[in-house]
Amino acid sequence: MSPALILVLLLSTGQHGGQGATGCWMSCQKHVQDAALRSQVCKLCVTSGRADAWVLELAKVNPVPQAALRSALADPNWRVRWAVLRAQAKVRGHTEPRVLADWVAEASAKEEVLACVTAARAAAQAGRSTATFLKDAGSKGGAAAARIWAHRDAVREALEVEVYSEERQLRGEALVHLAAFLGQSPARVLLSAMARRPESGDEAAASALLSVADKQGTSVGRMLLLEAKSQDQALINRLFAIYSKELETLQKGLSATDPANRRATVQALRRYGPLAQRELERALTDTEALVRRLAALGLAEAEGLTPSEAASRRVRAEGVPLATRRAWLQVAAADKGCEPFLLEVGRDASLPAEVRGEAVAWLAECDGNSRRRFQVLSPFLEDAQVLVRAGAVRALSVPRSEEGDAAIAAALGDSAPEVVAAALEVVGRQRQLPQVEAAVALLGSEHPEVREAAAHTLEKIGRAQHVRPLSQTLQSDSVASVRVAAAQALATLGGPFAASALSQALSKDPDSHVQHVARRGLERLGFSPP
Repeated sequence: MSPALILVLLLSTGQHGGQGATGCWMSCQKHVQDAALRSQVCKLCVTSGRADAWVLELAKVNPVPQAALRSALADPNWRVRWAVLRAQAKVRGHTEPRVLADWVAEASAKEEVLACVTAARAAAQAGRSTATFLKDAGSKGGAAAARIWAHRDAVREALEVEVYSEERQLRGEALVHLAAFLGQSPARVLLSAMARRPESGDEAAASALLSVADKQGTSVGRMLLLEAKSQDQALINRLFAIYSKELETLQKGLSATDPANRRATVQALRRYGPLAQRELERALTDTEALVRRLAALGLAEAEGLTPSEAASRRVRAEGVPLATRRAWLQVAAADKGCEPFLLEVGRDASLPAEVRGEAVAWLAECDGNSRRRFQVLSPFLEDAQVLVRAGAVRALSVPRSEEGDAAIAAALGDSAPEVVAAALEVVGRQRQLPQVEAAVALLGSEHPEVREAAAHTLEKIGRAQHVRPLSQTLQSDSVASVRVAAAQALATLGGPFAASALSQALSKDPDSHVQHVARRGLERLGFSPP
């Protein structure tokens, strides 16, 4: 074997069904004695990525190497044994269950447990019980099913060994197969196994259930919650002790500076479900929207609710911070058929105005009937609550319509600065060029949030003639956030007068953030400020 191939095999260890390329290669080398045939089929361990590919390849050889197939039928890897039976079925022109039933029914006492375990795992992999899997397996199907069930304790013991295997990648699949064989939930099967085993094996048991939860799209906390009985309390506490240590390590990732790391942490926390409620609640306040959404989805899954159902509970609960309610509304807006829920929240006068306004604003992201969106929003545009009106204006951003444009123009003259700022935001997003002079005029508003929104709007739709009013804003506005917005707009519009204004801000503005934005703006325009 070449050094390069050895390296590939080592790097592939543990992949694909628990055996990996190294185990596959060793298995192939053991059972295939002919050197030429070895070189032909064993390379599939690397190229195919499947532990059983080399066995299935043997069925294509003429004549079929029966000695190699008979040898592989005793392989410790069930996938290899099952592949032998599949290869034999192909050669004989029989169904796979029939060949399996024949083997189980005719197996000697020495190999009967191995045959029964193979049958149990093949059936479980197909999502069926052994009796159902072998129902139409020919004349020996019934006898084979009876023999397997008669040896169920031996099958259980063999699969439990893999649940507690030192090879982590084997555990989850073994637990799923054992659960399917016994007709019980994975959590119930695991708790029963733990009752018979010492606590020293609990880490393996905990990782097996976590693997199952990951593959089935659920959580260990939810699985245990649905299965728990009073007599299980001590066993569940043993699992909780292990999961608590893992959560303690994971929660550090919530403070990572890289959003990608925080997203990965929340995804990992979702596998713990109710056990990670505290950590997921913390993630709801994250600065990144996707992190908040993932956390909310994890909490909904932990309660066995749809995102909209969970959002309905949390949004209406007393004492919930606005940031948390916003996260739930965002999740609800991404849920299919979210419009009725968001409208219900928007119309609920018992809720705070900011919550109602947020719900209405999220209608823009909903998959409702866009053609009647303006009609739906019209009552909210006239609402007595300022924040509700502002939310309705923001919701007009999608889709754009003549009625919507008229409503935005009217909102630019609203007495409430929140509504005007929302209208400016939509003007910029939709690039409504006819409103550019209105945005320029609003740079002189008495309300800082309106002036800031106007500057942001001009960043999107402004022209060269608007550099002068933005420069004046950058030079003289008393609010730093407004000057920052003006500097950003000037950096986008460009030109010598914009560069001059940014240079003045860099050298004279008292706010460090304004200076920073001015410096970045100059660099964007091709200058190298000191």
